[in-house]
Amino acid sequence: MVCEGKEPLTRPATAGESAVAGHPLPKGEGYITDLGTCRVSRKLLIIRSKNSDFANCETAPLGEGQDPVRCGTEEPQGQANQSGAPHDLWLFTMIRIDPAELEIFKNLFHSVAEEMGAALRRSAFSPNIKERRDYSCAVFDGEGRVVAMGDHMPVHLGSMPMSVAAALEALELEPGDIAMLNDPYAGGTHLPDITLVMPVVRPHKAAAHPRRKPQPVFYVANRAHHSDIGGAQPASMGLSEDIYQEGLRIPPVALVRRGAVQRDVLALLLANVRTPVEREGDLMAQVAACRLGERRLLELLEAYGVPKIRFYLESLQGYSARLMREAILQIPDGTYAAQDFLDDDGFSDNPVPLRVSIRIRRGQATVDFAGSSPACRGSVNAVLGITTSAVFYVFRCLLGEEVPACAGLMEPIKVRAPGGSVVNAKPPAAVAAGNVETSQRIVDVLLRALAKALPGRIPAASSGTMNNLSFGGADPRTGEPFAYYETIGGGMGARPTADGLSGVHTHMTNSLNTPIEAFESAYPVRVRRYSLRRGSGGEGRFRGGDGIIREVEFLTDVRGSILSERRRFQPYGLAGGKPGKAGKNELILPGRILKLPSKAAFNAPQGSILRIATPGGGGWGTAGFGIREPGVRSQESEVRSQEPGARSRESEGGR
Repeated sequence: MVCEGKEPLTRPATAGESAVAGHPLPKGEGYITDLGTCRVSRKLLIIRSKNSDFANCETAPLGEGQDPVRCGTEEPQGQANQSGAPHDLWLFTMIRIDPAELEIFKNLFHSVAEEMGAALRRSAFSPNIKERRDYSCAVFDGEGRVVAMGDHMPVHLGSMPMSVAAALEALELEPGDIAMLNDPYAGGTHLPDITLVMPVVRPHKAAAHPRRKPQPVFYVANRAHHSDIGGAQPASMGLSEDIYQEGLRIPPVALVRRGAVQRDVLALLLANVRTPVEREGDLMAQVAACRLGERRLLELLEAYGVPKIRFYLESLQGYSARLMREAILQIPDGTYAAQDFLDDDGFSDNPVPLRVSIRIRRGQATVDFAGSSPACRGSVNAVLGITTSAVFYVFRCLLGEEVPACAGLMEPIKVRAPGGSVVNAKPPAAVAAGNVETSQRIVDVLLRALAKALPGRIPAASSGTMNNLSFGGADPRTGEPFAYYETIGGGMGARPTADGLSGVHTHMTNSLNTPIEAFESAYPVRVRRYSLRRGSGGEGRFRGGDGIIREVEFLTDVRGSILSERRRFQPYGLAGGKPGKAGKNELILPGRILKLPSKAAFNAPQGSILRIATPGGGGWGTAGFGIREPGVRSQESEVRSQEPGARSRESEGGR
């Protein structure tokens, strides 16, 4: 077939496309010929299959204004179709995408992910999930491609598809099953992040399709950071040299089978953590969120039918891919390179270089991390899922908020990361800080490279660290062990048109702080100070946001650790803007102040005070051009930093 001198595009059919007429086929049994080059609104789906069930396919109207599917068979040219031989099944689809319906379905799927997150937050036991909101939820199609993400944690969401893929490869999930995993080398991030994956299968009458096993139309998944998963340090976020020191490593296993929790699997996990009651409560909250997502998606399938749902699942993927290509086309063709550094790996003073080159050509982007440091002794190593997640986040930021967060966004983007490097670590490298710290530096180096191509759109560096604090001990009020983990915000980098915000979580983290009241109620601590670090933002035409000062007094002996960055290399400014101030970690003991490095383990006696001063954001614009006095900020940024909906809403009030 030739149209206007061009051969129509032919590619393998996805399961969603092969199911348009209500007949799902295994991937690889069909292929698509897209007649878009013929300027007609249809595709020709040719399925080669030995399954005679598909010879008499049923038609299924997909809605008002859309033509039904017409089915027919055609003998191979010049041959008779012998019994049992493959035959061609031609499905002529005359389906027009309704833009209004596309937007409706996009928001329906997104609302499911958001409602899952709300249920998880309300049901969780730990302050880390119910107060800080260190969790993420997403909806995937029947092939495991992400369709909708909640407005949660970028570092979770961009890597979650790899966890879903690992679960589907390792397990055959039936209706009512829920898979659990946290293995960074099987699609995870670091060990405290536990991911649950559940299939959504619409049941059908056995008499209607006696030989057909129902296939999932969706999968739902969520990921939550657990405040302890075992290992050498309380809260499982200390200094480590290999993954075995970091906690319990869980490959894809079935936590729930046919709706029943597998008590032996759960018991094995709880026997290896310091806070089993809290862990079980958080896990059951994740289970409840999955089940809620399943119910909501089954309601959508009942309301709209499988064919229509699958059609719009496929349409959203194509739509998001087209939008990303259009965004990349706005970047001038060329290669843009940059480098940045991690302070150290926690075991030596040597900086850890990260290098990237971004090649833009005709709506395609190739992101290459060649030249980055080999994997380190410490835990700053990032698995490929983290690196891919950072790339997804940065390019997603080039688009508007209304764009669907689908797998299609990554279709025009290739990621190359050398195996065994700090951005593509291999077992048994330690990875606890790679998820939280290296991910931030990957974003910084990507933005620095893109600033050369889009100087008027890219902000200066933000604080570039999550300032991870973890500690544990025995609570004198109960005698029970406790483990606590939090991240602390900093300054946002100045933008080309406005100051950076102060006291916020930026880039790969999207969590809140732990409110002082909840913190002091749940743990034996007293917050002595919580305020903005005035003047820490970099100067420039637009100033970087200020960091935070947080002082925590320990009311019992604790063992703790800090994983932080930008204590040595300051957050960079852009277009002549000055860098933000570096951060500081100090342990205040009777009669002396102990300066702590960016990554440290410490023993703090009762009455000691930990003081963390987080970095400010870099400035934007040439110094001396429209610059304000130090400490004076634009009206817009000052209002945004203090508005009730800002992530830093508790950071304005110190004690």
